[in-house]
Amino acid sequence: MWAFDPLSGKGAKRYGGRFNLPETSALYTSLDLTTAWMEAQQGFPYKAQPMTIVAYEVDCTNIVDLNDPCTLSLLGFTPAELACSWEDLATLKQYPPTWELAKQLQSLGVSGIKCRSFAPGCTERSHNLVLWQWSDTPPNSIRIIDDFNRLPKLEDL
Repeated sequence: MWAFDPLSGKGAKRYGGRFNLPETSALYTSLDLTTAWMEAQQGFPYKAQPMTIVAYEVDCTNIVDLNDPCTLSLLGFTPAELACSWEDLATLKQYPPTWELAKQLQSLGVSGIKCRSFAPGCTERSHNLVLWQWSDTPPNSIRIIDDFNRLPKLEDL
């Protein structure tokens, strides 16, 4: 849906995500194609729908690795809290613990996190990078790799 603007974070802002409240921008990326596919499918049994996979060149600072048990413990969070059913909690008007963690990290100036994927079928080796701060310049630089100009542009729609 956001293929014409893959750096916007608008989808996450509109609906919220595991690590961002609605109305808060976030850029969710996966560190490999298989994880990206699993994230897009979310374990649903329907046939795969058309999607656009975008490659990024990322050079960001202040990224916290939530896969590190010591880091997670220092932050006062558990793997079970990371794996919470955040959408169910939000639907019930409860505040998911991952939103609290994101709020805590952002208040410390953290730009994003590396965290395992909790999409169905993913393993502990399936990782995502979630950014709250990004731009086209350092220290949180992210660039779309589209050397052949194949991504659609807004004016094309």
